Parts: sequence; structure tokens; C-alpha cells
Amino acid sequence: MSSSSTLILIPARMAATRLPGKPLLDIAGLPMVVQVLRRAEAAGIGPVAVATDTDEIAAVVKAHGGQVVMTRADHPSGSDRIAEALGTLDPDGKVEIVINVQGDVPTIQPDSIRAVLAPLTDPQVEIATLAAEIHSDEEATNPNVVKVIGSPLAPRRLRALYFTRATAPWGEGPRYHHIGLYAYRRAALQRFIALPPSPLEQRERLEQLRAIEAGMRIDVGLVDEVPRGVDTPADLETARRFFSSQH
Repeated sequence: MSSSSTLILIPARMAATRLPGKPLLDIAGLPMVVQVLRRAEAAGIGPVAVATDTDEIAAVVKAHGGQVVMTRADHPSGSDRIAEALGTLDPDGKVEIVINVQGDVPTIQPDSIRAVLAPLTDPQVEIATLAAEIHSDEEATNPNVVKVIGSPLAPRRLRALYFTRATAPWGEGPRYHHIGLYAYRRAALQRFIALPPSPLEQRERLEQLRAIEAGMRIDVGLVDEVPRGVDTPADLETARRFFSSQH
């Protein structure tokens, strides 16, 4: 691994009930996880590795020239998986910032991956993430769309106060669609995974609320579009259409 202080990790596993074998499904001639890998590499901000517990995923990533780190199969979340991978890849603690890019967002733009670093220029910020403004009622009322409620700090920046599946905040004004891409300071990641699941995390089924409830500071960079995750066959077709439209 290079001496960069920033590391991008892509957690990937096969256990998706709605779309079996999801990381290896073909999108525009490449397995999905490799499409994500290519976009993370194109961000150009540090080395990239896929963290997986599956030999089949590891073999495919290696066949496409990617770096792999094997992790245990019993991790409760992607955050735990990347923490183990970080310890394996960088036991000497040289990496200061870890970016967690989900392995099922093949349409993520390299610019968005770069954008998640901006809030960490403030030393008070422990975790950074992204959001985009919501422009439709369907999105605003959909419980599968996670909204971030934040206090504006600058034109493209919020301090996160809460995350929810509800339509919030109340009243006139913008609402923001949370994008599940995170940049952690190393110490913040270690603190986060050591915390027990919190009451609001369990109620909303949103892991990031554990950090909020523990008083950790999360700031949000605002970007122009939401990369669509692939969870269903319909999502897969949408991602394939996106790539075909690029040519």
C-alpha cells in the first residue's frame, strides 16, 4: 500500500436477499463491484481496496487488477468490516482518513467521492458524509430515502443534527437526501465501532444515529445528484441504462 494518508475502502459481500450475487452482476461489461472500484480509483485521492469475506468477490477484483483485503464473515455492518480491513492494510497507523464507499453504488461520481473530504478540513469534524437536495414529493415522503436534517454552515455544507426516514424537517424550505458515503477520521471510526447500537439507531434502522447520539460531529457536503444504489432488479436495469447512456 502507498503512504497516502487517505484510504478508500469498498465493503462488499454476497448476502443480498433481494438481488443474489449482487456485487458480481454485470453492468456495462464489468462486475458491479469493479465499476465502483474504477470510480473510486478515478477520484485520485489515495489507494483503494475492496474489503470482503467472499473468495469469489476477491478473485474477481484481483482479476481486474484491484486490491483486496479479506475480512471476517460475522461483521454486523460495513463500518466494522472497514475497521478490520484498515487494521490489516495499515497496522502502523499511517492512514488518517478512511472513506467508506458502498459496493452497490456503481453510478457514484469520482467528484462526489472527492467532495466527502471537504468537511474534514475543519478539525472539529469527526465524520463527513454527503447529501443532495430533494426535488420531488415522492422522494420527500419515501421512507427508503433517508433525510438529513442539518444546520447550514456554508452554501454547500451542513452540520448534521439528525437523520430520519420521515418527511423532515417540517415547513417550507429544502430537504436533503442523505447519500451513504462516509469519510472517517481514524480515531472516529474506532470510537464509532466500539459504541453499542443506540436507541434511535435501532428505531430508525440508521447506523449513523449511533454517532449522533454519542455526541460525535458529522458534517455534510452538498452535491448535485444522488448516486442510485442497486438493491432490486429494477435498480440494476436503471444502473445499466445509466452506463449505456454514457456512450
